[in-house]
Amino acid sequence: MTTHAIKDVLLIGYGAVGAVYSFILKNNGRARVTVVARSNYEAVRANGMNLHSRKYGDHPGWRPDRLFPKISDALDRPYSYVVLATKAIPEIQTTPALLAPLLSPPYCDIHPQPTYVLFQNGLNVEVALYDALKKLKPQEEPRIISTAVWIGTGLTEKNTVEHNEFDRVSLGVYRPPSTSPVAENTPAEADLLAAFSDIIAHGGSETTIVHEIQRVKFAKNMWNGVLGASSALARHSLREFFRPPHLEPGYTGPQPEAPTMAADQIERQGASQKATVSIPHASEAIGAYSIPFLYDTLSEVYDLGTVLYPPSESGAVKGLDPDLVNRTLANTARLHARPDSTHLPSMLMDVQAGRPMEVEHVVGEVVRMGRRAGVSMPRMEALYALLLVMQNQFLRKQRGA
Repeated sequence: MTTHAIKDVLLIGYGAVGAVYSFILKNNGRARVTVVARSNYEAVRANGMNLHSRKYGDHPGWRPDRLFPKISDALDRPYSYVVLATKAIPEIQTTPALLAPLLSPPYCDIHPQPTYVLFQNGLNVEVALYDALKKLKPQEEPRIISTAVWIGTGLTEKNTVEHNEFDRVSLGVYRPPSTSPVAENTPAEADLLAAFSDIIAHGGSETTIVHEIQRVKFAKNMWNGVLGASSALARHSLREFFRPPHLEPGYTGPQPEAPTMAADQIERQGASQKATVSIPHASEAIGAYSIPFLYDTLSEVYDLGTVLYPPSESGAVKGLDPDLVNRTLANTARLHARPDSTHLPSMLMDVQAGRPMEVEHVVGEVVRMGRRAGVSMPRMEALYALLLVMQNQFLRKQRGA
């Protein structure tokens, strides 16, 4: 019988994703989990975390091995892994500033630096941490695992999380930007990824190890950066984009007839209208204008991705999926048109709560990458420009200005 050494894991950020993955980490029996719950510490300390999951079952009052309100309280030991499950909002706090107790004496003099695992949305969330670690110990290459996480979960109260039936994560080593596609991980990188993947896989999560995580994060970020941002600006869920009236809960009217369109009407349609004609929509006007706008914006970002992440000359590294735009839009429409759909994009949830959003890494970084690459993205820039106005108000509110 193979035995595994227990790994000490520090998880920072006890929101919905952090709560589910702290359970997964502890569920495998191979990790001792210390959690830093910053905004909901008192509620969780008093009553534990109520986890309601269609995949893992109900666990009222669940607790990690240790719980603290601040990172500085948890510095009594070395950690194999530090898992960051906070939102990346650099306007409020950068990652090095958040992790300063781990990156400063006496801790960094006494203990080796852990492997950092970033469970964060957005692009280039790793850069500031990589630079800080390189400055701290120039002779060492920082160990940073970045991820793309697909999960349906949300906090309904400070200590209650709802989770559906899936959680899936792609894992890859963060490397500084390179113009050359990477075909495979080095043996050291492969071992690093396999060790952490093994821990969460044995806890129940679905994992995939990739050789270039930035490609995967870019493709996933198309959803957050276009569909999530559009939902936030509209201040309505994606159901209000995609759910036809006859699929609304409680609808008792007649079933709609299949839409018909004269040949001259089809001819007058633009390319994006023709491309989205089969996508469900909440009204004729939304189908004619809003859905094509989403398609065109996704296409802008996709065009940037073909420049940033080309296939390798040998063919060992594939480019972005050529059907990515259509698939992203069609799958999103299908899921949100369903009568039982209740999902809200995280950016919309932030807007509804009047709190700062993940604008810079999810949307702003795409715009900046596009400008550096010389790729025109007028619709994406418009989303960013309008989100900045909302973000500025939320930041002022939080700062009491």
